Amino acid sequence: MHTSRRTLLAATAGAAAVVAGGGAAAAGHGDTAKHGDKRLRALISRMTLEEKVGQLFVMRVYGHSATEPDQADIDANLAEIGVRTAAELIAKYRVGGIIYFGWAHNTREPRQIADLSNGIQRASLALPRGLPVLVSTDQEHGIVARVGTPATLFPGAMALGAGGSRTDARTAARIGGAELRAMGIRQDYAPVADVNVNPANPVIGVRSFGSDPEAVAGLVAAQVKGYQGAGVAATSKHFPGHGDTETDSHYGFPVIEHTETQWNELDAPPFRAAIAAGIDSIMTAHIMVPALDPSGDPATLSRPILTGILRERLGYDGVVVTDSLGMEGVRTKYGDDRVPVLALKAGVDQLLNPPELDVAWNAVLAAVRGGELTEARLDESILRILRLKAKLGLLKDPYVTRRGVDRTVGIPAHLKAADRVAERTTTLLVDSGRLLPLSRRTHRKVLVVGADPASPSGTTGPPTTVLADALTELGFTATALSTGTAPSAATVAKAVAAAQDADAVLVATYNVTAGSGQRTLVGQLLATGRPVVALAVRNPYDVAQLPEVKTYLASYSWTDVELRAAVRVLAGRADPRGRLPVPVQRADDPTRVLYPVGHGLTY
Repeated sequence: MHTSRRTLLAATAGAAAVVAGGGAAAAGHGDTAKHGDKRLRALISRMTLEEKVGQLFVMRVYGHSATEPDQADIDANLAEIGVRTAAELIAKYRVGGIIYFGWAHNTREPRQIADLSNGIQRASLALPRGLPVLVSTDQEHGIVARVGTPATLFPGAMALGAGGSRTDARTAARIGGAELRAMGIRQDYAPVADVNVNPANPVIGVRSFGSDPEAVAGLVAAQVKGYQGAGVAATSKHFPGHGDTETDSHYGFPVIEHTETQWNELDAPPFRAAIAAGIDSIMTAHIMVPALDPSGDPATLSRPILTGILRERLGYDGVVVTDSLGMEGVRTKYGDDRVPVLALKAGVDQLLNPPELDVAWNAVLAAVRGGELTEARLDESILRILRLKAKLGLLKDPYVTRRGVDRTVGIPAHLKAADRVAERTTTLLVDSGRLLPLSRRTHRKVLVVGADPASPSGTTGPPTTVLADALTELGFTATALSTGTAPSAATVAKAVAAAQDADAVLVATYNVTAGSGQRTLVGQLLATGRPVVALAVRNPYDVAQLPEVKTYLASYSWTDVELRAAVRVLAGRADPRGRLPVPVQRADDPTRVLYPVGHGLTY
C-alpha cells in the first residue's frame, strides 16, 4: 500500500506528544501515550517485513551529500556497503538511522551538515511508506566531538567534573544540543555515564565525569535535561558501566570483575539518574560482567543484563542502542551474522553500525522468517523508535534551514558561554614554587613544548601552537616547539637549547608513563634552571610521574576551549577553580593517594 508523505505526516500529527524514555508515558500509560501509540502502531502495521528490519539499523555512510558525494566516498560506500550514496543506502535497506563521522566526511561545516541531513530526509520520505531518519553522532565534547569548529565546543566530561557545576553541565548540553538540532542531528550519543574508577582505563578516562558515582550521576542527569530540553535525544552510555577496565572494547573484550553489590554502588547510580531524568536512549557496552551474567556473553548480547536488569529491575522502556557492532568486544564470541539477532533477543532496539550491513540485515530477516525472532518482537522495538522520532518532532517536520544554522551554530553568545564554563574547570594541582600567575614583566618570553597528540574536532591546531598563540594574545612572546608524545634524544636536545633563550617554559604532557621520553624532556628542561610549568592535556594522572615539577595544571583535554582557558589561568586572567574529580595515586605506590578527589589550589 502506498502512503504519500502528506498522508503519513497527517496520520502521525498527534504522535509528537508521546514521551520516550523512562516514566509512565514511555511505558504507554495515559491517554496521550495510548492515543499516540495507536497511530504509531497503525504505521507499523503498514510496513513490510523488510522495512521493519531496516528501521532497526543505524548505519554509517561516506560523503558530504546524500546524493552527490565525492568519488572517493562513492568508492568507499561501494566497497563497504554496496551502494553509492546515502540515498541509495536508504532506498535499499530502509535504515531507520544514520550516524555521522568526521572521517566519513559527513561533518565538514555546519551548513553542509544541515544540507546532508535534509538530503537524507528527502531521500527517505520520497519512498513508499517512507519515514524520517533519526540522524545521530558522538558529540561528547572534549576529546570526542564529530562536529568541530565553527560549532561551539565545550569542555569534556572530566573537565566538567572538575568544575563540579550541574548548571554548567546542563548549559553545555543545552547549547551543544541546540546546535546539533539546527544541523539536523537529533540523537547524540552522550553523556558518558561510566564511573572512571580505574586510572589505566584506555577508552573512557577523561570521557567520564569522574570516579564518584553520586557526583557522576548528578552531572549525567543535568546533561540529559540539557540535551533533551534542546530537542535532541540524549544517550547515556555504556551500560552496565565501562569505567573499570584496562581493555579497550574497540580492540578486545573487557571483563568487569565487580560483584553485584559493587555494580549497584559504583556503576548503576548514573544510569538510574539518567532514567529518572527521562533519558531517551541508553547505549550498551561490549563488556562481560560475570556477576550480572555468568554466560560469558557481552552485555550487548545479554538478556539478563538488558532485559532482566535494565528493562525490568530499573524500569527502563526507552530506546536501547548497541555500541558499534564493528567493535572487537562484541565480535569475539559470535559471527557478524549472529550478533544482531542475539542483540535483539537480549532486548536491544537499534543496531548501530554493523561492519557489513548486508550480512546483518539479512541475518535479522532470516531469523524472523525462520522463527527465531517474531515479527511482534521487531514491532516492540520499532514502536520505541517511532515514539522517539515522534517526540523529537521528526514525524511532523524533519527538515532544518541554513538560516537556523546561521542563527544558532557557533554564535558569539554560545562561544562566550563555553569560555566561561572552561575557566571553571582548569585545575591547579601543584604550585610549590609560587610561580603563578606568570608575569609579562619577568616571564615575557615563553617557550611552549610538549606533546601534540592527534587533534580532536575541537581544535584549530596542535596544542603547542594553540597554547603559544593564546599566550601571545595576552601580551607574552611565545614560541611553539612540538616535541611529541615520545621525544627522541635529538628532540629533547633541541628543546633544551631553545629553553636557554626563554624566560619560562610551558610543557604540555600527555599520558606520561614511567618509561616515557616525556619524563626525560621535563627533567632536562628543569635542569636548565628556567621556570617550568607543566600542563596535563589529557589525564591528570601525569602529575604523579613528574613529582619534581613545582607547577602543574590539568586541562583534561587539548581542545581549544580548554587550552585557552588554561592559558588565562596561567596569565592570571582567570582563577584556577577546578577540583580533581578523580584521585591521583602515587606512581611509586599506587595503593597510596597523592592527590584526593576535590584537590585543587588557588593563587
